[in-house]
Amino acid sequence: VKRRSVTAAAIDAGIFLILWGFFKKIVIADNVGPIADAVFGNYANTYGIDLIVGVIAFTIQIYCDFSGYSDIARGLCKLMGFELMVNFRLPYFAVNPSDFWTRWHISLSSWLRDYLYISLGGNRAGRLKTYRNLLLTMLLGGLWHGAAWNFVIWGAYHGALLVLYRRFEPDFKPLSPQPSLRARLGLAARILLMFTFTVIGWLIFRAESLEQIGGMLVNMLYLSTEVWLKRGYEVVFYSLPLVAIQVWQYRSSDLLVVTKQSVWMRGIVYGALLYGLITLGSRESAEFIYFQF
Repeated sequence: VKRRSVTAAAIDAGIFLILWGFFKKIVIADNVGPIADAVFGNYANTYGIDLIVGVIAFTIQIYCDFSGYSDIARGLCKLMGFELMVNFRLPYFAVNPSDFWTRWHISLSSWLRDYLYISLGGNRAGRLKTYRNLLLTMLLGGLWHGAAWNFVIWGAYHGALLVLYRRFEPDFKPLSPQPSLRARLGLAARILLMFTFTVIGWLIFRAESLEQIGGMLVNMLYLSTEVWLKRGYEVVFYSLPLVAIQVWQYRSSDLLVVTKQSVWMRGIVYGALLYGLITLGSRESAEFIYFQF
């Protein structure tokens, strides 16, 4: 039996993960959640950028809510000498549909790959059967969230994205390893395009009916009111710490880069997170979204 040990590095990582997880949940997810609720709850009278802001708010909410929960669990386990797998690896930095599913809810996507996709034959039986296996796997992944049409369509949507990517992948130019301006712009464009596809997917996931999905997609084409200015400011305000830390993590290729800094830098980051929790944390109690699945 392997003896468990708790190192100073594990304690430091645990403290960061717990603080960062609570910050993502209480400061970010719980503050942008009401904006998403307001838009999805009154979608018939919401248009243009107002709708887009609401869907982006949910995109941020579901990620911070679920990854925050995972970070807290990982942090607590590190303090007790256990190691849990990383369940989120900066998914909104994905450059294509396949990349997204290696970064989002990794425990579920790995299970779907190992026990459904590969069991169905994977990519071993030709192109058409590979496409079929991708669609069936994602359809079942959608149904895993619940027996509702929005989840079925969400699964089919992501299955279709994977099929299209698999079909046209040979035509895509590989990302250049050179740190030139052109290469960086190309990388940013691919990240932005995949993020847009992801946001549309979350609209489908959050909607409660086929009518709502269609209505929201159509209403996005109309002019908006000025409500989005206030809501947009709130979404940006609460999301800035997320963007800052995740860009840092992405550029360093290290989710625990904060814990590798000097004592003074770690103290500043931990202090800022704690201060944010005290001053900006939502006072409304909100359960974790994925507790319903």
